[in-house]
Amino acid sequence: MTPLEIEMLFLVRLVLAASLPILMLLPEAAFANRRACQNLEQSYAQIERGASTVEVNNTLFSATDKGCEELAALALKDGASLEARDRFGAKPLSHAAASGEVALVKLFLDSGAPIDARNLDGSTALYKSAEAGRLETVKLLVERGAEVDLPGRSGITPLVAAAYMGSEPIAAYLLEKGADPNWIDGTKKSAIVYAAGRGFLPVTRLLLDSGVDVNARYGNDLTALMWTAGHSSEAGVLDVVEVMKLLLDRGANVDDRDNRGRTALMIAAELDHTAAVELLLARGADKSLRDDQGKSAADLTSLTALRETLSAAP
Repeated sequence: MTPLEIEMLFLVRLVLAASLPILMLLPEAAFANRRACQNLEQSYAQIERGASTVEVNNTLFSATDKGCEELAALALKDGASLEARDRFGAKPLSHAAASGEVALVKLFLDSGAPIDARNLDGSTALYKSAEAGRLETVKLLVERGAEVDLPGRSGITPLVAAAYMGSEPIAAYLLEKGADPNWIDGTKKSAIVYAAGRGFLPVTRLLLDSGVDVNARYGNDLTALMWTAGHSSEAGVLDVVEVMKLLLDRGANVDDRDNRGRTALMIAAELDHTAAVELLLARGADKSLRDDQGKSAADLTSLTALRETLSAAP
């Protein structure tokens, strides 16, 4: 063998060695799922003849959660109701959608499950599927006629749920199918507020490309830039900075004020978000401005170094 062939063989062996644990997990997971289904089937066989309505419905939920299509079909044959609710008020279709069980979603829809039925919290199967990041079940439900903008809990639509989770593929698909990118939920926020505030750059860009006004006002007169300046603690600092750059590049007004008279700079300063403050200053934010209580960004921060930066002469 030539030196090049030896090197290529070595690289192939490295790749196979690294992939082996993952490859071994796939059949193991499938085996575990099948074993769980077998256990449920055996348990149900012992009670099937005299099973109560509650027991049959509980079997349907258990089968759905484990992806046991045959047992779910049997439970339906034995009288399980697709209108049954679990202790949280969710129906079997929502369980299947949230778990990404495409075959079960098809089975339930073909068996008459109302596609836009709401759980007690107001959520639909499409909402639960989008929230859980299940692209294939999202596609199936939309193809079968699910209403893309039907809101779930707190007035949140599937698109808003996808934006909150940072799921670009689902957000893109829902937008393609006509979802409203400007929908305002029950807390007076929209998809871009969640995406930007949680540092999800691709979803934020997608929403802007869909026509969302970068300077639109939401609850408390906040803009997407202000929400991002006061970003969630779960968001990565670098991710948030990139989102802020995008918003500013797309024309976000750096010194807009909320209903307290505060700018994005003041919001970032109060929360001690140093990277956000530095970016806003670099983009021309006016650190001399004061809010309705007469406080400047320097007054609001608890960090000495940041206060010095904000107090320094231009």
